[in-house]
Amino acid sequence: MSSGAQISLACFEAAGQTYAVEVAHVREIVRRPDITPLPNAPALIEGVVELRESVIPVIDLGRALGHEPMEPTDRSRVAVIELDEMVFGLCVDAASDVLSVAPSDLHDPPPLATQAGYEAVKAIIRRPDSAPVMLLALEQILESVYRSALLRQEES
Repeated sequence: MSSGAQISLACFEAAGQTYAVEVAHVREIVRRPDITPLPNAPALIEGVVELRESVIPVIDLGRALGHEPMEPTDRSRVAVIELDEMVFGLCVDAASDVLSVAPSDLHDPPPLATQAGYEAVKAIIRRPDSAPVMLLALEQILESVYRSALLRQEES
């Protein structure tokens, strides 16, 4: 990637914070449909939705980040994400905007956070006159889902 390249980020609100994912991973953003619970699913999977003739698992981003489950509102959305040929939905409180940033605007999370095992955020985007935006490490969100599945199996 050249130094002049811009990265487009889709921004979402979850648990009072702004998070982002690279637009390249976002298939679409839809109003939150009814989510059908999936029996014995990993703890972080809320259930599934049917969308465009596909059944997609949905992850509550708030819970995946260690917060309380999100309460659906009129602003709630599901961001349909594609990562490594896997498609899943992220339940968010709201979709906010799209940012275009230079790679030099992406800053590493504080060392204390990463040394303590916090890996859900891969970069922080500082903005003048606004709270920072946390760029999600989607791979780590999926890893959290896998870990929640293992915990559920061990409890059974």
